[in-house]
Amino acid sequence: MSDAAQPTIAEVRAAAEAVKAAIDRHLEAVSSPNVADDPAVSAAYEQLATAAIAYDQLLYEVYDEVTPFEIPGDEGPGGYHGPEQPEAISVLIRRDYHVVDPKRLRAQAERLDETLTPGGAGGVNSAIGVLFGEYEPDEIAARSEEFGLEEADSTLWVAAAEPTEPGEWLPEPFEHADPQLLICRFDVSEVYDDEDLDD
Repeated sequence: MSDAAQPTIAEVRAAAEAVKAAIDRHLEAVSSPNVADDPAVSAAYEQLATAAIAYDQLLYEVYDEVTPFEIPGDEGPGGYHGPEQPEAISVLIRRDYHVVDPKRLRAQAERLDETLTPGGAGGVNSAIGVLFGEYEPDEIAARSEEFGLEEADSTLWVAAAEPTEPGEWLPEPFEHADPQLLICRFDVSEVYDDEDLDD
């Protein structure tokens, strides 16, 4: 057993307060009139990143938990190499589903599209096209069970990007998912729940 002193709950609370204070300083810096590449914004960004990483580490050591976001670092080949103040961002979302009730899926689509007759051609693929054409992805996620779907893993990436012209990247929309431009990501998976149960 290590002789090193373990962090206390009070230290975790102090780290959380430091994150809150750093958020306030960062918001003040970015909302104040400033010039391009304002060093005050850069300094506030670094302070927020440092405070968040320290809090995340203490949270893990004391509670075996982590925050739901990542602060990109400059260290190593996999670190963030994008601009400190990106002119644009790309939000990349992947949500996987299991088709657990094809009949329900087809029935929901038939209510929306009269050309989909019961037992007609196209089956599940046509039904999926109808549902995703009618509903926003967030609504499908919220009503997945109603549509005969079961949510699987999902991930959301927010990455720095260059401003583009309308339609410019549409022919190859997923060619530019560069991890070195990743600002933050959010993952949802049953594997995390399983790890919690094992712990």
